[in-house]
Amino acid sequence: MPTVTIAAGSQIAADAGAAIADQGGNAVDAALAATLVSMCTDLGVMAPGASGFIALWPPDQAPVVIDAYAEMPGRGLPSVHLGQGAQEVFFDYGGRMSNLVGYGSVATPGIFAGLSLAATGYGRLPWSQVLAPAIHWVEQGFPLNGGAAEYLGYTHEAIFSWHPQSYRTLHHPDGTLLRQGETVHVPGLAHSLRLMAEQGVEAFYRGPIGQRIVAEIQANHGLLTAEDLAAYVAIPRSPLICQVGDWQIATNPAPAIGGACMAAMLLLLEQAPETDWPKPEWNAAAVRQWVEVQRAVLTYRSHHLDGAADLPQAVSQLLDLSHQGNRQALLKSPSTIHISTVDTDGLACSITASAGYGSGVMVEGTGLWLNNSLGEMDLHPRGLHALSPGTRLVSNMAPTLARRADGTVMAIGSPGASRITTAVAQALWHVIKRGVDLPEAIATPRLHLEVFEAALRLAVEPGVPMPPDLDLPLATFPTLSMYFGGVQAALWQPHQGLTAAADARRTGAVAQGSDRG
Repeated sequence: MPTVTIAAGSQIAADAGAAIADQGGNAVDAALAATLVSMCTDLGVMAPGASGFIALWPPDQAPVVIDAYAEMPGRGLPSVHLGQGAQEVFFDYGGRMSNLVGYGSVATPGIFAGLSLAATGYGRLPWSQVLAPAIHWVEQGFPLNGGAAEYLGYTHEAIFSWHPQSYRTLHHPDGTLLRQGETVHVPGLAHSLRLMAEQGVEAFYRGPIGQRIVAEIQANHGLLTAEDLAAYVAIPRSPLICQVGDWQIATNPAPAIGGACMAAMLLLLEQAPETDWPKPEWNAAAVRQWVEVQRAVLTYRSHHLDGAADLPQAVSQLLDLSHQGNRQALLKSPSTIHISTVDTDGLACSITASAGYGSGVMVEGTGLWLNNSLGEMDLHPRGLHALSPGTRLVSNMAPTLARRADGTVMAIGSPGASRITTAVAQALWHVIKRGVDLPEAIATPRLHLEVFEAALRLAVEPGVPMPPDLDLPLATFPTLSMYFGGVQAALWQPHQGLTAAADARRTGAVAQGSDRG
């Protein structure tokens, strides 16, 4: 039986994956268990009513990405309902941000369907056994981790205080927010998880859990209907594959755009002149190169990917131009979790999942917080009115897998909204082109070019030197920040063994398990 290494956003999630490996599970089982624990315990950062993508690469098979992302709801409803039941809120998170929250911001969630499909097709253990660690933590109560405490500090008032059950769960009776390390109890959640352990995900999509979700949303002018839940299926897709150095990289395909943008950045840099970097640090030439590459991909995205009528064709053009190093042609034309696992059989699994910034809705009696995937305005710049029910939403997520001819395999990814693509691309680049080990690659300071208040700005962590002629406003962070994502990566090398590295920006953690343990 294989040994599995896990990188996750919290120690209890990583340990859950290790415990499942100790019971005979493989890398997929461990990743699913860690994801389920994170969904239930990384409060605010994540929620059970989430969606995501599961990338898998068995050693002797082609890679696959299971698309379990959110869908546009509203089957059976007149279009007049669109836009109701949501309100705009503002909070500071790397600068002033706005999002829509409330019942009308909830999209059809897909993560449970995707996790179940992965368990059936690629795992070794029963679904109920994979769910057991999450049930254990929810029943006994769990500590509020540092990443969740920091995020809630920014958002609890705007997002999680308007809904009575959300407010009671996250606050003391005197109104003060729970602090890092304090024990959290989520009423009703253990019962919901047990129903899914006994009945499968049918309990969520067509059974008693779904019925309660739909009843509350419909009573409060939301869009999600019983027909939306019943129609939802997770979709296996062929990933985007590209060659960078001596690594073959597989990442998230359309209709997501995060994987394509991440791959495009790596391909552009592959064609660029080599930059003489000192091992642990950036230099001004490398910063300028990364800024130019990010500007090219960001420009192409805004002109051709956001709202594209033929997204696969637009993605194909992006990758073709990037492979040619044609930066000029590209110029003409944002709360999440991530789990990475590999095992000694060479199986790799990379899972990224998100509930957006959170709708604030916790369905009474279920313990299930729901997403605000319809309310992430940076992902829907042209509005949602053109989307028909059942359309998969656009995503920045980029769960990624990489292999070398010698059998080495890596799983990597990050949370972080629009910062996902740049966080994963930079970490991969440090490993592939600079020969840096995983922990150093993840700890290296990052930069991110973004549109903020309708203008470009460069967000940078300390340790990134700025070229004197760089004509961009800067957002300089005093320390390494969770704003720049939380890269989690796991690596297996046939002759060196297992390595896992987790991002300290989000109090990440690693663990290892085996049935021999």
